[in-house]
Amino acid sequence: MTDSGKPAFRIETLGSMADIPEAVWNGFAGFGNPFLRHSFLWALERTGCTTTATGWTPSHLTFYQGDRLVGVAPAWLKHHSMGEYVFDWAWADAFQRYGLEYYPKLLIAIPFTPSTGPRLLLDPEFREQLTPERLQAALDTTALELKGHSWHLLFPDPQDQKLLTGMDRLHRLGCQFHWFNRNYREFGDFLAELTSRKRKSIRKERQQVADQGITFAHFPGADLPDHVLSAFYVFYQATYLKRGQRPYLNLEFFRALQKHQPEHLHVIMAVKDGEMIAGALFLMGQDTLYGRYWGCLEEYNHLHFETCYYQGIELAIRKGFHCFDAGAQGEHKLVRGFEPQLTHSWHWVAHSGFSDALEGFCADERAQTHAYHQAAMEALPYRREG
Repeated sequence: MTDSGKPAFRIETLGSMADIPEAVWNGFAGFGNPFLRHSFLWALERTGCTTTATGWTPSHLTFYQGDRLVGVAPAWLKHHSMGEYVFDWAWADAFQRYGLEYYPKLLIAIPFTPSTGPRLLLDPEFREQLTPERLQAALDTTALELKGHSWHLLFPDPQDQKLLTGMDRLHRLGCQFHWFNRNYREFGDFLAELTSRKRKSIRKERQQVADQGITFAHFPGADLPDHVLSAFYVFYQATYLKRGQRPYLNLEFFRALQKHQPEHLHVIMAVKDGEMIAGALFLMGQDTLYGRYWGCLEEYNHLHFETCYYQGIELAIRKGFHCFDAGAQGEHKLVRGFEPQLTHSWHWVAHSGFSDALEGFCADERAQTHAYHQAAMEALPYRREG
């Protein structure tokens, strides 16, 4: 027991998802969030996307009270800052300028996935006993034991945020744009909620796609042919190659996803003259549709908006999802009915001098993000009553 009378706990790390049975991990993760499934995280690792060779050394957290496993969390020891979507390149540069090491760092997150969700997958009774102070002390110790210089917990859900709000020194905010289904029966019901100008603009965009002779084919994961998935991967690769980058994910990962989590997977392909010309891949959670990857080889008027957003909205309505999370970035989403949502991350840096400096940075960033979020709320294209 601790001095406070609460049971002591410790964190141990796993060097691979293979070190924990799938049933045990999923007993904490559940099945509502596709990114937390053992099969998703193991697929990333065994297909070579998240390994030491790519700068992602698996270091998944296991929480113990005595000999009892009471929680898990997806985590990696990182040797760079790619694939995170909470940007700390400036922090790393500052460390380097002063001759200090910023990497490795302990990252608690879902690789390549800027979507809010559970991160600390804990037994409910243990969660009730845990305090922010005890959690931070344990995470600090774990990072140092792994020879890390910091830890970073990205995109936690509101339940996890309750355990993190006592650590406000290095608390960062971001802003994304999500679409919400207010019991719409069809796309027209959603359009009816917009101002006349925005309603006409969206209808015009969709018509211009149709006028180019483009149609759309839907492939649920269970009915996804390999040649369609292979075609999608060509489009996905092109998105990165156009920017001179290599894609984070390989075709083997997507095949593993289709094999082991078909119920979560949905691909939409744009078709012209009988040929697939673009594609978007979505993942489906319990009440949220996640728009994750997109690509095309040639540019067509408004094709991106139609494939990734309007087709996604129609899918969300048809499936009854409450929320459509179409990924990071996007003031272009705002004018199409996606609403600004604050995202959170918490950080700890071992170097006290830098930690003090970063505290001011985070406070300024939070103020700026709050102001941006408020301005975006006032710019929403929905009709105002009265």
